[in-house]
Amino acid sequence: MGCNYDEDEEASDGACYSAYAGLLPTHAENRRLLFAVMASAGFINYPFEWWHWSYGDRYWAFITGQPAAIYAAVEDAELKACAHMSNFLA
Repeated sequence: MGCNYDEDEEASDGACYSAYAGLLPTHAENRRLLFAVMASAGFINYPFEWWHWSYGDRYWAFITGQPAAIYAAVEDAELKACAHMSNFLA
């Protein structure tokens, strides 16, 4: 993909940016495929991190011109319940 997941601008020499022009052809094709598939499913890319995608959150709503996000923030109790359930299912 051109750089490791979660590498910042300095560590990746800018390759973390979604539109980085200096990718090897294989990396560029991998990103093109990822971006095409994610966009066709309605996800929005955060342009400073090729791996960062949004759907239904405030950023997605702003970029797509939606009046609001399609879901609200998750409360701590809900997160704890989900974590408990995932431990149970593991």
